[in-house]
Amino acid sequence: MKAVILIGGKGTRLRPLTLETAKPLLPVVNRPFLRYQLDVLRGHVDDVILCAADPRPFRRALGARIDGMRLTYLSEDRPLGTGGAVKNAERALAGEKEFLVLNGDVLNNIDVTALVRAHRKGGRPATIALTRVADPTMYGLVRVGKSGAVSEFVEKPSMEEADVNTVNAGAYVFDSSVLTALKSVPSSLERELFPSLLSDGGLQSFESRGYWIDIGTLERYLQSHLDLLAGRALLSLPKTTPSLDGGRVAVGKGSVIDETVRFSGNVSVGASCRIGAGSVLRDCVLLDGVRVGENARLEGCIIGPRSRIGPRSELVRCLALAGGSRIEPFSRL
Repeated sequence: MKAVILIGGKGTRLRPLTLETAKPLLPVVNRPFLRYQLDVLRGHVDDVILCAADPRPFRRALGARIDGMRLTYLSEDRPLGTGGAVKNAERALAGEKEFLVLNGDVLNNIDVTALVRAHRKGGRPATIALTRVADPTMYGLVRVGKSGAVSEFVEKPSMEEADVNTVNAGAYVFDSSVLTALKSVPSSLERELFPSLLSDGGLQSFESRGYWIDIGTLERYLQSHLDLLAGRALLSLPKTTPSLDGGRVAVGKGSVIDETVRFSGNVSVGASCRIGAGSVLRDCVLLDGVRVGENARLEGCIIGPRSRIGPRSELVRCLALAGGSRIEPFSRL
């Protein structure tokens, strides 16, 4: 079976982090985010087709094969949207009866076997995975009929309209016949293909009960780290050690941390970082090459690569610093 991963977005809501790194390659607990999606596909697919505006950074980071899966890279000479990107993969999908499609900004541990089984049992040309969220007003909710067919999409509902909390999980199974309904122009699966399938009950639903988060904002990017380190996502992680209050700490290769540094909550420290004596870190992310001076305090924030945090600075829920930032000693942010 083949899978298509859509990684053509610009990641504007994750700026400044995406100014120098594509969103799917941003590290999540010191692994490129895209590696977690490939982990989910391992053992289920043989070929992964990556649809990007510029595939070169992905090819450099991931190579031609991972865990027995062959990686094929497709480029777009203009933004094609989710629908146009899948159509652009039509030649690479030749001969496939059915195939998977994943959005490139969702971290999940979806049961691929169960998703494919539900698609085959439903007998409809397309199946959409759904997940339950606490606040569906942030997304587009999906209503489902008794037969399991999707009956309605409601984009960014009000609280009064939110009578269900199931939303699009960004994972699909399509029969090859769906490709004929797509156009080789910029288009959207969500706004064009899916509504067109509703009229004849052509869109099956599958509820995924595993972990799910859209990492498309700075807040959720930070939360994905905290969730993984807390064990809420049940995904493979690099080696971690305990923090002072039962959280976990991940430290990248080549980092040097003074023995008096105190970690609490869940903390991810990238490669080649330096953290000075007496510093306190809680629920934060340091990307590669960060330097933290003595007696600094970091909490609830993301520190971009190569940043310099001066001694006795305090960064508490300032959320994100761009790569290469310089924070002077005794600063308060």
